Amino acid sequence: MSNNPSFVLKKVEDVVFEERPIPEIFDDEVLVEVKKTGICGSDVHYLVHGRIGDFVVNNPMVLGHESAGIVSKVGKKVKNVKVGDRVAMEPGATCRICDDCKRGRYELCPDMVFAATPPYDGTLARYYRIPGDLCYKLPDNLSFEDGAMIEPLSVAIHSVANISGFRANQTAVVFGAGPVGLLCMAVARALGASRVIAVDIVPSRLEFAQKYAATETYLPPKPEPNESQNEYSERNAKLMKEQLGIEERGQKAIDLVVEASGAAVSIQTGINIARTGGTFVQLGMGSPQVTIPITTLLVKELNFKGSFRYGPGDYALAIALVAQGKIDLKPLVTHRFKFDDAIDAFKATREGKGADGNPVIKAIISGPDVNPLEH
Repeated sequence: MSNNPSFVLKKVEDVVFEERPIPEIFDDEVLVEVKKTGICGSDVHYLVHGRIGDFVVNNPMVLGHESAGIVSKVGKKVKNVKVGDRVAMEPGATCRICDDCKRGRYELCPDMVFAATPPYDGTLARYYRIPGDLCYKLPDNLSFEDGAMIEPLSVAIHSVANISGFRANQTAVVFGAGPVGLLCMAVARALGASRVIAVDIVPSRLEFAQKYAATETYLPPKPEPNESQNEYSERNAKLMKEQLGIEERGQKAIDLVVEASGAAVSIQTGINIARTGGTFVQLGMGSPQVTIPITTLLVKELNFKGSFRYGPGDYALAIALVAQGKIDLKPLVTHRFKFDDAIDAFKATREGKGADGNPVIKAIISGPDVNPLEH
């Protein structure tokens, strides 16, 4: 195929299919023919709001960054993959020379070129140009859909295995049972968690979480009239401790809290339920300004950390856990779409429900001329 159809966000609520030139690659790059792409919440956010923080869509931008495909062309300096290899793509190219890159924290690189983050184009096209070292060969027992799902799994790997240093026989609570929250639960279980508690305000999500990876679930109560946010969070934490037998210390304490929803009350509740000396990882993006119980955080000496995207080793560990059967990504893919139906895919993800009436966990868009039933 010589054409390169692409799914382009022109401005807020305005997306079109557009022919783009086939990218020319440098010696250290490869050209990947994209086969499967998952829709991330950030893609929808750019569509609806045109920005995330300081990243603003000022010019047309190809959407998508959760992708896998087949290597179509290889630069002469690339040694790790060859034409025809099936690969998952890590969609963030770093400068490799700044202090953060040099010290092994390349996810913090100030010059990151990240797919579908303004001003850089994403992967919802027939072809995508990427540095060769950011392509990871897929084992034979992983599908292209699995390959696309390695991106959100790596986000979960980064927060649970990397940032928090979670270990076997520890306990975890995950706030938010969306795709990344579910994957955080799966990672914790794969690493040997003795207890994984899922928290969400949607009962159907909790039902799925229990079947998928959680050992227990918790449905928060509704706020009472005239109850402040802080009062609600304190009441919620107290009720959660009572219902689930959570204590401040000992075997019934919570070693790790992962906040994957971005909701202020979840952040506050999480600080209140974490064990003394425990770890709290903020993964979800919500309001840019949140009030937290800082005294509780300091007297507990909580390790309060942020987690952003993924870093060294995260993609490799994600692929290994799936290939070894320790994490099953297939149940998370609930809806599949042809490339020409990308608008419908975004609509379903945005509404949280497909045309079939079923809840959307992860929607996958096939590449141009790729059958959605070919996983």
